[in-house]
Amino acid sequence: MESWKNDRVGSAIAGENPTVMAHLSGGFAVIGDVQWLPGYSVLITDRVCVDRLTDLPRAERTAYLSSVDILAEAVEIACAKLDSAFLRVNIEILGNTDPFLHAHIWPRYQWEPPQLRTKLYPGSNWSDPAAALSSAHDPYRSAITRKIRELAS
Repeated sequence: MESWKNDRVGSAIAGENPTVMAHLSGGFAVIGDVQWLPGYSVLITDRVCVDRLTDLPRAERTAYLSSVDILAEAVEIACAKLDSAFLRVNIEILGNTDPFLHAHIWPRYQWEPPQLRTKLYPGSNWSDPAAALSSAHDPYRSAITRKIRELAS
């Protein structure tokens, strides 16, 4: 495993996390290192030792949620442009697995299997090599990054 995955926040702060698309006022917008739903992105905190939203003072919480909004809108616009089967984005802040504040931005598509379109995908997708981030996802990464810059300016 790449060492940056052991400390996603620290590696983003150090400029060593290759999934970072942009640093927003509330955190780092990153492209997911799995892409079974192309365009999947995450907003990770830019504060060490913050593992839940309520760890942030209210002003920083607001900045974080505003950054989630910018990333979600960027994913929505980019994915709709790249895939005519795009339906919507789902946003989740769960905190059950990774020990740092992060929000998942899941694009959803008409081409998804009907039994999964309104459900969670199996956990095995996280380790499936076929779902790994690759150069095939560069158009999504580029389009999302461009849109983030437009929306955040």
